Amino acid sequence: MSATDIVLQDVRKVYHKDRLEIPVLEGLSLRVDAGDFVALMGPSGSGKSTLLHLIGGLDRPTSGQVRVGQAELHRMSERQLTAWRSRHVGFIFQMYHLVPVLTAAQNVELPLLLFRMPARQRRQRVQTALDVVGLGDRMDHRPNQLSGGQEQRVAIARAIVTDPDVILADEPTGDLDAATSAEILDLLRLLNGEFGKTIVMVTHDPRAAARARRTLHLDKGVLHREELHRAAAATGAGA
Repeated sequence: MSATDIVLQDVRKVYHKDRLEIPVLEGLSLRVDAGDFVALMGPSGSGKSTLLHLIGGLDRPTSGQVRVGQAELHRMSERQLTAWRSRHVGFIFQMYHLVPVLTAAQNVELPLLLFRMPARQRRQRVQTALDVVGLGDRMDHRPNQLSGGQEQRVAIARAIVTDPDVILADEPTGDLDAATSAEILDLLRLLNGEFGKTIVMVTHDPRAAARARRTLHLDKGVLHREELHRAAAATGAGA
């Protein structure tokens, strides 16, 4: 298995509310090869975000196995998962979760503060990440001085500043207009195609899903079908 292959085997996830058992994932098995770009689609409550959280080590399976590279997430302690996430996973959400009183550069720098790293090296990494997302000239701007699309770009820069193996995106274009959404999807394709990042993206938008290499359809915690979009991912079709 490659350093960043994602493998889920017979994963079941159940939540409990009082005495009620709520199944979310039912024996799901899935493989995402290193360097792939996968979209997850399905109705609300189908288990998409839960699956994303399991891959990112934010949640644990009730049963089954979750592996990312050599890391067996289902066996790791909370402390081990926290350390693993900080080095290997970048998260992008629909809501940008930027700190309003911090500049773009300071927001992007936040994940690096978990590491022992010289300030100069942190600044270089922040500059590089903001350059990649096209905001190298907005380092000193605060969120209220940026457009929604620019805020999401800052959030993406924050997700990639640690150079993670895997990027997990939960509705990254859900709060954006069509033109800005296309720009964000172009950026995700750049991170996948040029930088080799493995991306798993939850979306309700078929046009966004078509920009991935594969679309997996979930319903009631079960993987129902898969679509391949190799040509679209390579040419930019489906925008």
